Amino acid sequence: MVPSVQTRRKPPADTRVTAKLIRSIKRLISTGAIVPGAKFPPERELAKEFGVNRASLRQALKVLEIMGVLTQRVGDGTYLSASAETILKEPLDFLILLDDLSHHELMETRMTVEPELAARAAERATTEDPVSLRRAIAAMENCRTNQERLEADLAFHQCIFRASGNRICHLLFNVIHRSVLTSMSQLSTRVPLDRPLTFHKRIFAAIQQRNPQDARRQMLEHIADTQMLLASASK
Repeated sequence: MVPSVQTRRKPPADTRVTAKLIRSIKRLISTGAIVPGAKFPPERELAKEFGVNRASLRQALKVLEIMGVLTQRVGDGTYLSASAETILKEPLDFLILLDDLSHHELMETRMTVEPELAARAAERATTEDPVSLRRAIAAMENCRTNQERLEADLAFHQCIFRASGNRICHLLFNVIHRSVLTSMSQLSTRVPLDRPLTFHKRIFAAIQQRNPQDARRQMLEHIADTQMLLASASK
């Protein structure tokens, strides 16, 4: 059974580590102690500072990387991204991580609005929009890592938001969808991240055929499936 909106559960350990790391980064940025492009201390030092094991720290760093706050360079280390300060000003992601909003509330919002955005995209798409959607699908097909797959997933939905022609929804749902992907990244070992590709292809076909009814239905099924995956993986 889907938990009610009022349900509040204690956030998992990885989420609490992420929230703690976010607060520390925001404090360091505000005091000027760290600037975009600055390198973070080694994992061992960070884990000791936060009083957590390195596995929990890595998961927190992974979430922040997906969100675009951090950049991890193989063989070099972790850096604060150039866009970190801007991203940190968007509160919705961090409300999710702090459990001020439930995942159920997010998915309920998506279920209410995104099918209509897909329908509008089918009606209003320009000649360039199907090209962008096809490119995002190709990126998902060629992904080698979970991070690449999640980024391609976000790119696909961004194309739909843009094609819908509603700028307010475009801005709002960029943040909402990234929050959902953050949740999926935290559960990536238990969520089949290649599964959305099938739904993306169906949604793309409906938009390309300018069939708003089918685009609406396919998006509704896609969000319902994502909700089920997250609920199952969270148990």
